[in-house]
Amino acid sequence: MAKDIHGEGGELHQTATGDEARLTTNQGVRIADNQNSLKIGARGPTLLEDFILREKITHFDHERIPERVVHARGYGAKGFFQASGDHSDLTKAAFLSDPSVKTPVFVRFSTVAGNKGSLDTARDVRGFATKFYTSEGNFDLVGNNIPVFFIQDAIKFPDLIHSVKPEQDRAFPQAQSAHDTFWDFVGLNSESIHMLMWAMSDRAIPRSYRMMEGFGVHTFRLINAEGKSTYVKWHWRPKQGSFSLVWNEALKLGGMDPDFHRRDLWDAIEAGDYPQWELAVQAFDDALADSLDYDVLDPTKLIPEEVVPLRVLGTMTLDQNVDEFFAETEQVAFCPSHLVPGMDFTNDPLLQGRLFSYLDTQLSRLGSPNFHELPVNAPRCPFANLQRGGHMRHRVSKGRVAYEPQSLEKVPREDPKTGFSSFPAKETGEHRRVRAETFADHYTQARLFYRSQTEPERRHIANAFAFELGKCDAVHVRQRMLGHLKIVDEALAEQVASALGMEGQAEDIEPAVAPRDVDPSPALSLVAKAPETLSGKKIGVLATDGTDGGLLDALKKAAEKEGAMLAVVAPARGGFTDADGKHRDADFALSGGPSVLFDAVVLAPSDDGAKQLRREKAALDFVSDAYAHLKVIGHVDAAAPLLEAGHVEEDEGVVSVASGLDAFVAAAKTYRIWDREPKVNSVG
Repeated sequence: MAKDIHGEGGELHQTATGDEARLTTNQGVRIADNQNSLKIGARGPTLLEDFILREKITHFDHERIPERVVHARGYGAKGFFQASGDHSDLTKAAFLSDPSVKTPVFVRFSTVAGNKGSLDTARDVRGFATKFYTSEGNFDLVGNNIPVFFIQDAIKFPDLIHSVKPEQDRAFPQAQSAHDTFWDFVGLNSESIHMLMWAMSDRAIPRSYRMMEGFGVHTFRLINAEGKSTYVKWHWRPKQGSFSLVWNEALKLGGMDPDFHRRDLWDAIEAGDYPQWELAVQAFDDALADSLDYDVLDPTKLIPEEVVPLRVLGTMTLDQNVDEFFAETEQVAFCPSHLVPGMDFTNDPLLQGRLFSYLDTQLSRLGSPNFHELPVNAPRCPFANLQRGGHMRHRVSKGRVAYEPQSLEKVPREDPKTGFSSFPAKETGEHRRVRAETFADHYTQARLFYRSQTEPERRHIANAFAFELGKCDAVHVRQRMLGHLKIVDEALAEQVASALGMEGQAEDIEPAVAPRDVDPSPALSLVAKAPETLSGKKIGVLATDGTDGGLLDALKKAAEKEGAMLAVVAPARGGFTDADGKHRDADFALSGGPSVLFDAVVLAPSDDGAKQLRREKAALDFVSDAYAHLKVIGHVDAAAPLLEAGHVEEDEGVVSVASGLDAFVAAAKTYRIWDREPKVNSVG
């Protein structure tokens, strides 16, 4: 231990190296347990007195100014929520009990790991945060597009994010988990294995914010007027269905249009194609919670829908783009602690830490305890309190009194009858840094998720693990992860090991609790439950001089009938002349309108146009990428040279439109031709 201690008014520099190093607080107090926050009992609430947790998270929250530390790259929209009926049996929250009321909302979608300048299509968790401006105050439902998380206790959150952010010495890679520090961390925290299955699945590369599910992650409480508590898990389900990109497509989209998801949401709302989600809950009581062989307070676990079905509470519609990105999307402040009467928290140790962390983050990022006075954050209902002063104060309060009780003026007073009240749960136990034994099974639900996927989805998970681990230089990190995968599913581990050229090198890991075999949950698969629809999708038509104008008009009519958008791609942005001599505008030049931008394509060149395109690399890429990305390809007879040059083989997704569009529309509703994938892609 090397010490350099100065006298009064000087500085203290103390460095510990090697085996002598001991983890301490910023005050030099040695830390006995850096894995668990301080709770009352193994499953009890986290204590505010935990100065180690507060110091760690406070420092983490203030590391970057003013960009968000996590969820920095986001995009917002406005709309409304409308309850589907009276749900007062579950909660006394007014906005969930009156279907005639339209509650304004602001939603911010985001990626987690990248900075503000990163790309939309990175493999990452997506944030799904909704601010409800209810008649009783603001309710923030702050969740993700994945129902579980990497860690069980908030004290580990700074470590998780430090591991996935650009490495400290080199400041790269950006917006990627494919590097040593991330996989080193998660490999040493087996509680992360379930979340890793989701993060390596297609869920982490969504097709669109509009086609993305959302989850509250934690178990919350709803409380009705009689004081009855019901546990709930929050779910958002897009009415247009949930769809994802394939990996190579996501990579190319990131280069062609790093704002792909932003543009998609903006364009849809501007076109009047308003995205909608159903808000649902899994509602259950203590008896059901106690009957499960996992803990509902564990944020790395989910409850399969086959065990607790969804109950739909209402529908959210996003029908307005923001007016100013900075004032609204960047300044919106979400906090899980923002609840209204009829709701409450549970003792989930990750949630308990978030209740502190988010408020602290907003104080740092927005620079003032008055962030609630910014228009995007201000309640839409009357609000009043005795808080005064502070940086960037906007409201002007009258009177001499800023305290209570008092007898000099009329000031706001508490209302025991209608005000927020916490559920009177009984808590007993010792003050201990401990992880509940009911949190110890880290592999069963990872196995459940993997074995609930369709064959293409399993293939993508294996390929994603191989890609990410292949970016890790540390051999022992790869070996450790192969050991974890072997516990989850031996076939998966063998696939990944084979792709890495590391057969037989998996580390021997002994799980604290051996995983069980459980029945698959089809609801966990996107492909298995995907609706056959073109609603919200985009069709790209490749056209040239001499293209059949009647076909273009018929395609536009068919797209509108199905709720899809049609875009015309031509050799030049200025447009082209169709077979009848009519000038037609183009939405994209070929150089800026690759097939990765579309969900299905139609090749509609004239004979001469096809001959010209046959010599254009961009045109050949348009065709070959559409085929490789498993998209439905409609074509006229003149497109045969392009199909041949793009190495397109006939299958159910390669459809002639020469005699009509019905077959093309029917095929395009399937979204992807999964049977084609083994022929064209070694990596999904």
